[in-house]
Amino acid sequence: MVSSGMGHAVFVQNPQSIYKDKPGELYHFPRRYLGMVREAIGDWVIFYEGRAGAFGYVGVQKLLDVVPDPTMDAHYFAVLDLGSLLDFEQVVPRADPLGRAYEACLRGEDGRPISGGANTSAVRRLDPLTFSRIVDAGLTPLESADSLPRDGPLPEATGDRAAGFAEAPGGFEPPGSTGDRETVLTSRKKRDAAFARMVKAAYGGRCAISGLMLRNGGGRPEVQAAHIRPVKDGGPDAVRNGLALSGTLHWMFDRGLISVGEDMRILISHNKVPQETAHRLFAPEQRLILPRNPRHHPHPEFLRYHREQVFGQLV
Repeated sequence: MVSSGMGHAVFVQNPQSIYKDKPGELYHFPRRYLGMVREAIGDWVIFYEGRAGAFGYVGVQKLLDVVPDPTMDAHYFAVLDLGSLLDFEQVVPRADPLGRAYEACLRGEDGRPISGGANTSAVRRLDPLTFSRIVDAGLTPLESADSLPRDGPLPEATGDRAAGFAEAPGGFEPPGSTGDRETVLTSRKKRDAAFARMVKAAYGGRCAISGLMLRNGGGRPEVQAAHIRPVKDGGPDAVRNGLALSGTLHWMFDRGLISVGEDMRILISHNKVPQETAHRLFAPEQRLILPRNPRHHPHPEFLRYHREQVFGQLV
């Protein structure tokens, strides 16, 4: 499929959908949106969840192609670049801090978000400036204690923000400072930092396998953020593709010495990991300790990929 011209779009995708979506890979939609989706081929789209989900903009991803649904007339799949998926650190509401809807098509006469109308559309065009504003709001670094990096200087307290509980200024640059949104969204350094903050915050700074919540002298969590499906294999920077793990368990997980079963039990490569080591490193139940928010639970497909492609394969 050849794009008729690059442009941005909003895809509405709720956790429970009547469509045949495959989150991170395929977005299913009817023919009436085909023109708008084709316009976005080769560019980035933003995902939005309604009241049944997070009720806001939740992430950004690159659109690769559009193909017909071979089993359903007048329906299509938007083919997504799995490795490009980046969760927003902050869920972005429909309105900006001044109460004005980000998308012009969602504004009432007073500028505030309206109900009905374009809100019922599953796909909406998005101009470059609005795209950048939503992305900048979504990629504003988390500032909770759980999301702090484990080392580096502690930021000084300013106003009512306590020292040690805020990230130093930086992260994703606002529009105009780089002039290249593509670079911002594809920077491995920036994506790694955002992914680490989101995963550590989701797990409350606690190791998902040992259950330990260790902090250094500055109150920073000692856990690391591990990709379940590795980045080199197209794994996305999404919380559902992450686990908060201690340094040793992170290494073991990446090397395929341990994995996670469908029932969330910890799988052990017993010919490589002595049983006494497992008893010493794992929580007594030997089950994965999940985030409180179900939206952040590991995706079954990423866990399956790790079991089939990583577990027991490396040395």
